[in-house]
Amino acid sequence: MHYGEERLKTLSKQQFKTVFIFLDTDKHASPFDILTTVDVLPEAVILKYENVTVEDAEKLVYDAMFPRGPEGAKHTKIFINGRNFELTNEILEKIKKCMFPPFELSVVIDPRGAYTTASAAVAKTLEVSIVKGFGGLEGKTVTVLAGTGPVGQTAARLYASEKAKVIVTSRDLKRSTAVAGKINEEFKEERAKGVEAKTPEEVGTAIKDAEIVLAAGAVGVQLLPLNTLKEYGKNCKIVADINAVPPLGVEGLKPTWDGKEVIPNVFGVGALVIGTLKNAVETKLIKMAAESPKGVFDYKIAYQLAKEAVLKKLKGEEGKTETEKHWLP
Repeated sequence: MHYGEERLKTLSKQQFKTVFIFLDTDKHASPFDILTTVDVLPEAVILKYENVTVEDAEKLVYDAMFPRGPEGAKHTKIFINGRNFELTNEILEKIKKCMFPPFELSVVIDPRGAYTTASAAVAKTLEVSIVKGFGGLEGKTVTVLAGTGPVGQTAARLYASEKAKVIVTSRDLKRSTAVAGKINEEFKEERAKGVEAKTPEEVGTAIKDAEIVLAAGAVGVQLLPLNTLKEYGKNCKIVADINAVPPLGVEGLKPTWDGKEVIPNVFGVGALVIGTLKNAVETKLIKMAAESPKGVFDYKIAYQLAKEAVLKKLKGEEGKTETEKHWLP
């Protein structure tokens, strides 16, 4: 028997620990996601690499695929992270090209929480819309303020997937138009439009037709003054904000509000409420990746989990239930 065959035979009998390898594009890997993983899987081994490039990712993934053999590969997981939205997705595409049967790993991608945050935000606006009697998201006009950042882009794409009419705002018209164009290209029809929103008046124009407004801006940046909402938000039913650090993204919308009126007949969803669902979704995403021998767990899976959670809540289902394993590759 060759050494390689003997090695594989030994590995096939071995009990493997779950290993999560964090590939982070930033100078410092986020402790948030590492700590979440440690709490979800206390027995797992955590490895982290920082300032990761596409070339680095290729080398690291090849080195992660083979040493434990095909059986060990089923217990080796990759978590792609970092603030550089484009780079994290380039790394994902490179990793997908590296893998082949039977050396395929489970891969989670959640660039600085953008996918799980956006999924939670969209799902919470869906929940409030149903609770308040406005129905689902299909056909609704939704404005995503700061829609060109990681959370904003993802949320806009998710709203479009629900067949909503999406207005993407940015201080730079070229950026908002580019994001809208990518969404329309993906769905092969006009579901999104990019607009410029630098001034309160331009923000007002961007929300005047919207039934739902999501503020997806950076920490400590106010995007929607209360006077602008009062003056222009005549059609608005729901407003949500992902920012919990003052000044809040939506003036007057407290982070703990879950369907409370910001102004008469406009119901707010605050950042801490969104964050609670985001954390629950990330926990489930990590568990799913740990249980699955392969597969990519991205914003689509995150939204599936978030939507499932709010719909179960609306149906009055109590207690924790295991997610149906239709996510298995």
